[in-house]
Amino acid sequence: MAGISGAGSGGTRGRHRGGRLLPVRRGAPPAPSVPSTPPVPPAPPSGPPALTASSFPVPPALPPAPPLPRRIAPQGRPGSDGEHAVQRAMGSEDRAQRFYDDRVLDHLNDRMREFVARQEMFFLATADRHGECDNTFRAGPPGFLHVLAPDALAFPEYRGNGVHASLGNISENPHAGLLLMDFQHSRIGLHINGRARIVTDAELRAQHPDLPADPLPGRRAEVWVRVDVEEAYVHCAKHIPHLVKVDRRTAREWGTDDVKRKGGDFFGAARDAQVRRARELGGRPAQHALLPAARPPQQPRPPQPTPPSQPVPSAAAWREEARRALERAQRAATGADGGDWFGSGGG
Repeated sequence: MAGISGAGSGGTRGRHRGGRLLPVRRGAPPAPSVPSTPPVPPAPPSGPPALTASSFPVPPALPPAPPLPRRIAPQGRPGSDGEHAVQRAMGSEDRAQRFYDDRVLDHLNDRMREFVARQEMFFLATADRHGECDNTFRAGPPGFLHVLAPDALAFPEYRGNGVHASLGNISENPHAGLLLMDFQHSRIGLHINGRARIVTDAELRAQHPDLPADPLPGRRAEVWVRVDVEEAYVHCAKHIPHLVKVDRRTAREWGTDDVKRKGGDFFGAARDAQVRRARELGGRPAQHALLPAARPPQQPRPPQPTPPSQPVPSAAAWREEARRALERAQRAATGADGGDWFGSGGG
């Protein structure tokens, strides 16, 4: 800062220190600075820090909710500009518009909420601020994906490998996509897209006291992810396989850190990494012995005997099968994407 001169030989000039203007007698040597005593650093806390509402990065501020689902195009249709361009190129604009009009909601209706409440798993898609994507699997007891309101749901983050890729993405980019699939009973799927944020267990329970509390140590929520719903729509049923749930021979090891019980080095990634480190050391052996290559947990089943050839069906049987195929085609014509399974056409 430039000096400020006073009048006459006894004038003063200013010196800027710490945001204040200090008077100094002209011609006098500057006052010696007194070194300050360095602050004593606080003792490091013992154990992991307590999680609070300010423990996680805050995603960008959300704009006011639009009257229609997110990603509204200039022409007033849901979806991205890219998907609209592909629809024009593929000639599917009319079919897509019918799907937008009849199947896409901005909330969870009654049937969707019932569907969510009984699911034991879903797939979670997130991306960081650069658009780099990640897709992961979440599972828990029925109801672990908890419906908070028609336009909001939440799921717990259980103890895992400590990487927290999904939480890291959500802290940078709140957009998230959930895919729920029922392979056993209804063979139908549900897409839920929305904006997610990380909340502590105490924060969410203060707002929703009826939140379920899981007694198993490995299933106690470290934090929760709240998702504000922007789009909800059915997933096509025609290609979903029918799977049957079998009894497990051993109980699930929720929250375990035992590498073998978590699957071990099934894909040989740890072995490959040790080989790479050995090469980087110039051919010298790595610090740890190489892990044996993992084997699948089950051996291939022996070939089954060829069933006897079936008799050629009669003409009457052919006609009956043709009649059933025609009925299936007529039902599919009214809703080839699974029909109005969730009742979204009626809101």
